[in-house]
Amino acid sequence: MDHEAMYYDPLDGRQVRCRLCPHLCTIQPGALGICRQRKNLDGTLVSLTYGRVTSASMDPIEKKPLYHFHPGRPILSLGTNGCNFRCQHCQNWSISQEDAPTQPLAPEAAVALAKESRSFGIAYTYNEPLIWYEYVLDTARLAHDAGLKNVLVTNGFINPEPLAELLPFIDALNIDLKSIRDDFYNTICGGRIGPVLETAKTAKQQAHLEVTNLVIPTHNDSDADLTDLADWIRDHLGADTPTHLSAYFPRYKLQAPATTPDILERAHAIFADRLHHVYLGNMMLDKGTDTVCPACGATLIERRGYTTRITGLTGSTCSACGAELNIVV
Repeated sequence: MDHEAMYYDPLDGRQVRCRLCPHLCTIQPGALGICRQRKNLDGTLVSLTYGRVTSASMDPIEKKPLYHFHPGRPILSLGTNGCNFRCQHCQNWSISQEDAPTQPLAPEAAVALAKESRSFGIAYTYNEPLIWYEYVLDTARLAHDAGLKNVLVTNGFINPEPLAELLPFIDALNIDLKSIRDDFYNTICGGRIGPVLETAKTAKQQAHLEVTNLVIPTHNDSDADLTDLADWIRDHLGADTPTHLSAYFPRYKLQAPATTPDILERAHAIFADRLHHVYLGNMMLDKGTDTVCPACGATLIERRGYTTRITGLTGSTCSACGAELNIVV
C-alpha cells in the first residue's frame, strides 16, 4: 500500500515539491521523482517502497563495510528499489536503476526478524536507504526502542532537516564519498558533492562514521584527486575516521579499465600518510586488511576476508599501550 511521504510541499495544479533530498524535485501529478520511488498521486506525494524489501539477509558487519563497529558480528541487512543518483558504475543497478521484485516487511516485522535472527541491529543498505526515508525512520525508531543498533550505508545526499530527524536513531553510517570533485558527481553520478560533505560532517558529530571511496581509473584516481579527498577527510572528519578504498570493475554503463593492484596500493599510500585506518576492498592484497594501533603498531583486529579475530583490544583501547581508539565493540 502506498504510504504518504514526509518532507514535501503542495504546489499549484496538484504539483508537489519533494524536500527530502537536494534535487528538490517538482513532480507533476502521476509522475515520479528522480529516485523513481516517490510519486505524486493527485497532489499527494507517496513512497512506493514503504514496507517493501528486495532482500533481507544476515551479513557480516564488515560487508557494509564497517570495520570499527561491532567487528565480527552479523547484522540483518535490508534493501529495496531506487536511488536518487544515476551512477554510471553502479554495482547494484538492478535495484537502484530498475525495479526488482519485492516482498512485504513492515517495520514491526523487521524488528522481530532481527531478534529472531540474533542480529545486533538492522542495516539499511543495498540500494540508497535515504529515499526509503519513512520506512527507515519508522523501523529505526522501533529498533532503537528494542535495544537494536541501526546502520545506514548511504550516498549521503539528503537535506539537513530530514537528516536531523533521522540521526538520533542511527548508530553508525558508511558514507560513499565518490570523489572530492563536483564535476565527477555531476557527470558520473547525477548529483552534487556539497550536500554529501555536509551530511558526513553532521553524521560524524552524532554517530560512528566510516567512509568508502571506489577508486576508478581515469576518473577519480589521480594523485591530486586522492590527496585532496584524504586531506578533506582528515581535516573535516578526523584522522581516526576509518576509510575504505575499493577496487572498481566495469559495471552497468561505465567501461573504464578495472582498478589494478598498483593503483589501489598507490591510493593506500596517499591515504595512509594522512589517516590512521585505511582499508582496501574488492581485492586481496597484503596491506589494508588488519586494524593496527596508530600509537604503537600492535595488531588489534585480524581479518581474512570476512573472518574477523579480535586480538589486541581491551574494550575500545589498545591492549598493548592503552591508547583510546575509534572502535565500537
